[in-house]
Amino acid sequence: MPVCTGCGRTLDEIAEWRDLGMDERTTVMRRVRRKERLDRDGFVLVPGVLSAAECERLRSLIEPAADGKPGSRTLLREPWCRELAHRLAERSELGGLLAAGVVPWQATVFDKSIETNWLVPFHRDLSVPVARRVDHPALRGWSEKEGLWFVQPPTDDLRRMTAVRVHLDPSGEQDGALRVVPGSHHVPDPTTDRLAEPDAGDAAAAVVVAARTGDVLALSPLLLHASSKRVGEGRRRVLHLLYGPRIASFGLAPPPTA
Repeated sequence: MPVCTGCGRTLDEIAEWRDLGMDERTTVMRRVRRKERLDRDGFVLVPGVLSAAECERLRSLIEPAADGKPGSRTLLREPWCRELAHRLAERSELGGLLAAGVVPWQATVFDKSIETNWLVPFHRDLSVPVARRVDHPALRGWSEKEGLWFVQPPTDDLRRMTAVRVHLDPSGEQDGALRVVPGSHHVPDPTTDRLAEPDAGDAAAAVVVAARTGDVLALSPLLLHASSKRVGEGRRRVLHLLYGPRIASFGLAPPPTA
């Protein structure tokens, strides 16, 4: 099929584009720009993915898991959470941000308040939960948390994963919102590259990702991120979901959820 040397599209793709209405073209271009920002910066905020009613329902569903604790890593055991994870992967607003065929690997709730308040220094999310332990020299950092095996998979696997944070409350700087270092996911191997270790320069380059209730933040697990303690009353509840390939290197797979 001939390809346009200017835009790189096939003639069939160009014909399909011409058949789209203005609203459809705007939607497509918005998805393209979001994917470009995710690839370039390592994160992108998508506003208004969930309605206020949906967020209210989710706040009530996570309450038993929170139960006065900072969070829980095992929410995918809950049917409502598995349904939400699959529904989010199909949302048009997130089109292109998640690779085709990905499945949820983990769902964590973070409930930050005056009673359960903490700060997190800059770090990358290098450990993921898996179905079983696999002994191989390339697999490091084995640990067990809440009955799940965690491991640091090869960096190539982490590059194929995307985290999705669903904001169930407003999250601004006073609420302990996430701070990220744009572009910091572009590292050869964060497990061995000493230049990938966080330093004072990263803190200076960080930006606060303020979000409203219902907004969704997509980010690379390799992106340097941190958060401060919450200041003031109220709560900052976030559902953090990790998506990845059905099977990763060395047969690694997500934990069973049924």
